Amino acid sequence: MKLARPGLELAPTTPVAISAMQDWSLVTVKGKVAEVFGNKFIVQDNSGRALVETGPAGDSGKLVALDEPVSVQGRFEHGFLHATYIIRQDGSVEALGPAGGPPRHGLIENMLRHGKP
Repeated sequence: MKLARPGLELAPTTPVAISAMQDWSLVTVKGKVAEVFGNKFIVQDNSGRALVETGPAGDSGKLVALDEPVSVQGRFEHGFLHATYIIRQDGSVEALGPAGGPPRHGLIENMLRHGKP
């Protein structure tokens, strides 16, 4: 069973500007919660805004609060930041799950991710 689990991937601890995120990258962004939509929310920094997907952990819409300062670690894919961790201003950490879901291994996914087979 252990072999079936996704590998551990850690995002850099130094936040990047939201406008500088690139597809298929592990990132940490820091900003304020601008809007909340169920299990998704918008985080905003001085460079822009990003839609954060929290998965089932955020279904209640109460995982984060409007105007709350947060850091979000996860994988940026297809215009979404798939959150793995939310770090609150007091240093507490909310673990949400693997960044972007299970790892992909197919030829098409490798081409999309790296531009070659």
